[in-house]
Amino acid sequence: MKLGSLKEGGRDGTLVVVSRDLKCAVKATGIASTLQAALDDWSNAAPRLNALSDALNAGSADGAFDFDVAKLAAPLPRAYEFVDGSAYLPHVERVRRARGAEVPKSFYTDPLMYQATSAGFLGPRDDVVVPSEDYGIDLEAEVVVVTDDVPMAATPAEASAHIQLVGLVNDVSLRGLIPGELAKGFGFLQSKPRSALSPVLVTPDELGEAWQGDKLHLPMRTWLNGQWFGEAECGVDMQFSFAELVAHVAKTRPLTAGTIVGSGTIANEDTSKGASCLAEQRTVETLRDGRPSTPFLKYGDTLRIEVTGRDGASIFGAIEQRVAPPAR
Repeated sequence: MKLGSLKEGGRDGTLVVVSRDLKCAVKATGIASTLQAALDDWSNAAPRLNALSDALNAGSADGAFDFDVAKLAAPLPRAYEFVDGSAYLPHVERVRRARGAEVPKSFYTDPLMYQATSAGFLGPRDDVVVPSEDYGIDLEAEVVVVTDDVPMAATPAEASAHIQLVGLVNDVSLRGLIPGELAKGFGFLQSKPRSALSPVLVTPDELGEAWQGDKLHLPMRTWLNGQWFGEAECGVDMQFSFAELVAHVAKTRPLTAGTIVGSGTIANEDTSKGASCLAEQRTVETLRDGRPSTPFLKYGDTLRIEVTGRDGASIFGAIEQRVAPPAR
């Protein structure tokens, strides 16, 4: 099934079930008012939401209406936790090679992860608002999963059973602020503003054969200002599966239902497939030409992030955003 949230009913939106073809939706009235409420009672809510999804796809759901992405908030407008990884080591290897550094051996066995911003997510059509273009505005096209309650010290096999939803995120980064923050030795803060989630999140069974080994095996397609930018394969070169990432987060603490875990920027060893963030493209250019030539985002620039099935149909809907200054 596919789930989204309308921009109504308060900060956490109103939960809707969305048809497989993303053409119509129905409110989850009487089941759960918000997606967080559904995740809090997932064992009871999920079967009822699935039944509503079946009725919607069969054309027999009462109260169905046309699906309008412009009216959507993020599926989870705010989450208790967002933990982001860097599971695609070709990206890490290239970035370090560009500055003459080696990748520590531990990176191949112990995931890189950080605590990200979760107090508010942008909707799939909301502007990326940044105070200054000088901050080095970048997109990062990633896959995310959402869990129910995960017990502390869960193994990867156990963690796999707690992955309930899959989606996309534009994990916005401000590259000009990152070096100074990391130099302090205490991680990201100002350099990681709010990110945007895809129009809908889907259950893993909705993905069919494209979901194997707790990885999404489809290309991540990105466009900048209407021009093709990349289509890196999500299931290729991913060093750690989502089950391993979730287990890593839960090593010393239980995870609350609604926890979002990100893959990190999708990147392949094969650079002919383009990139999923500007920093990656600039690194490739530096290694090839001695300097980067692709600029970071400016006000008025547009981006699009989408994953389609082998049949060409959009699975999560597209994240389409414009970079903008703060309103005066």
